Amino acid sequence: MSACRRMLYLVKHRSLLTHVRRNLTTWSPVGAAFNARPHRKLDLFQKNGLFGVPELSCPAGFQVATEKALKNTEHLVEKAYSSSPGVQTVQCFDQLSDELCKVADLADFIKVAHPDPAFREAAEKTCIEIGTVVEKLNTNVELCKSLKNLLDNPDIVAQLDPDTRRVADLFMFDFEISGIHLDDTLRKEAVALHVKLLDLNNEFLVRSHMPNRIARSAIPEHLHLHFATEGSFIQIGGLHADSPNDLVREIAYRIYLYPNAELMGCLEELLKCRYKLATLVGYESYGHRALKGTMAKTPGYYTSLFFFSHNRDIFIIQTAKDFKMMRDMKKKLSPRHSELMPWDHPYLSGVLRAERYNIEPSLYSPYLSLGSCMEGLNNLFSQLYGVSLMSEQPRAGEVWSEDVRKLAVVHETEGLLGYIYCDFFHRQDKPHQDCHFTIRGGRQCQETGQYQLPVVVLMLSLPHPTKGAPTLLTPGMMENLFHEMGHAMHSMLGRTRYQHVTGTRCATDFAEVPSILMEYFATDYRVISQFARHYETGQPLPESMVARLCESKKVCGAADTQLQIFYAVLDQIYHSKPQNRSTTEILKDMQQKFYGLPYTPNTAWQLRFSHLIGYGAKYYSYLMSRAVASMVWKQCFIEDPLNREMGERYRREMLAHGGAKEPMLMVEGISNKLKYSSNYSIDSSFSANPQDFCDSIFLL
Repeated sequence: MSACRRMLYLVKHRSLLTHVRRNLTTWSPVGAAFNARPHRKLDLFQKNGLFGVPELSCPAGFQVATEKALKNTEHLVEKAYSSSPGVQTVQCFDQLSDELCKVADLADFIKVAHPDPAFREAAEKTCIEIGTVVEKLNTNVELCKSLKNLLDNPDIVAQLDPDTRRVADLFMFDFEISGIHLDDTLRKEAVALHVKLLDLNNEFLVRSHMPNRIARSAIPEHLHLHFATEGSFIQIGGLHADSPNDLVREIAYRIYLYPNAELMGCLEELLKCRYKLATLVGYESYGHRALKGTMAKTPGYYTSLFFFSHNRDIFIIQTAKDFKMMRDMKKKLSPRHSELMPWDHPYLSGVLRAERYNIEPSLYSPYLSLGSCMEGLNNLFSQLYGVSLMSEQPRAGEVWSEDVRKLAVVHETEGLLGYIYCDFFHRQDKPHQDCHFTIRGGRQCQETGQYQLPVVVLMLSLPHPTKGAPTLLTPGMMENLFHEMGHAMHSMLGRTRYQHVTGTRCATDFAEVPSILMEYFATDYRVISQFARHYETGQPLPESMVARLCESKKVCGAADTQLQIFYAVLDQIYHSKPQNRSTTEILKDMQQKFYGLPYTPNTAWQLRFSHLIGYGAKYYSYLMSRAVASMVWKQCFIEDPLNREMGERYRREMLAHGGAKEPMLMVEGISNKLKYSSNYSIDSSFSANPQDFCDSIFLL
């Protein structure tokens, strides 16, 4: 963006920029945009495609966009073959990757989020077609040779800047884990396995969210009102974990998790194919293949650190105390059914928190309208990074649902950084999962000299505003909003030269750090006090209520963490060497060893473990990232969560690099900068030592 255009953009939205410097009782433009129903302007003369892509004004456009991308890909492959080794080789590879990702990533979102089945089906075909091409390119010997000629020349490599060298290494890593070193026959087998896994991944992801059903006559009639009905059947599409009715929770748990033979077969085949692919290309297991390049490095390393953590014994004792509190509460609430079961954990831990600290969500929601929370995020980003969120009116056809909001992210001196599409509201057939999707990665375009702006989508499932009130969030919803916005700002502020490492395209066990860090801001009164006001009276949320909410998080915290450890270990075992037993038998064994509550016969929780797709062998990343985020918070923001100097340092040392720098080096970088800062002291315990991370997990 030119200096002139940037100035016009900032002047146009000057009211929003001045808002963040003072307290107002009225909504700013960004707050108003989210606290009211959208009013679309009818455009009779222009029909745009999704995200402004002209071809995507109808489902058939996906095939057009796919063919266009594949044609451009052929040209770029030929260019890579013929180019002399140098920076231009890496730039060509990145442009090739970008050409495919711009279509595949967009389709990956539309296939799960668009309300029109025709769009979803067309997007799914695009994902499979482009995914197949990607796997063939990753085993293209001539293409690999052009990159190898660069990396094997020490004189040329010495002239590469660090980002270019890392991206070149990452592209070579993609070749290696795809089996580029194999002979023709085995390479073709690897490609076939990749393509098969694309289908299996998609099948499992879709079916893992589908409801189960049971005859109405099998459930007591007075409980029918708690579930959806379909003719003579009851449909159960979730665990109803927050229901105060013991029997409702038990029925939902047993029916929703009842084994589905076809889905079980899909998961078993998926795990078998992953192992076969990993061993085919030279790895001990799929876990070893998946964790190469992450902070963990290998599966067994961090598992052993968890077992031998200095704080583990203390943690086990606290977990036992948590379960005892839950058992006592269940005896109090249900004397005739006092055994603590897996379906009780979420509900009873919530009851204990509410009873001890009086944190009924309905007491908080009036202070947490969606608009006020968005204003709070805008204020926070402005003070930390000099960034503002500016509401824009999407053009006709640009969004897939009329309630989607579009935000421009604008820096006070750098100008427009990118766009965030906010798909926040519940609708039929929309996944009940909070997610961040990269639609287009940022990169420096050598062909145009311009920076390609990143585009992302945040997807939540919030209630719609009503005639009498805006959308009101519970504290948990507000934290989830902050979490997902952490991913979005990582994408916006990661101004990398190469899209291959843009924003969240980094090691999985580092990608959650910026989002989890945002949860700390969401529970700090110095941040909350800037935006949490009653939507009717304008009264601020009392500090005592925030203090109670923060204290309540410690209640049953050990048991909650123990559950996450169980999930992480189960994921690791599934992706280790074959166990010669069913996934359900493995689940039962791991649940007994790592959780503490009994396995329920005729259930298969693993069939609802959709993270096995995007986070296969990497579910531990949530625990690892939480430990790192905790360290960053304590050393950077706990003294002053609104400090601009710390915000800029955090952006410069961590967010700006995306995946262009080793995660541990980023953690060490911000640590070392703090050690030599004259304004801030750093605790000597802060380090990038893996054992320190694991020890801290048991103290979170």
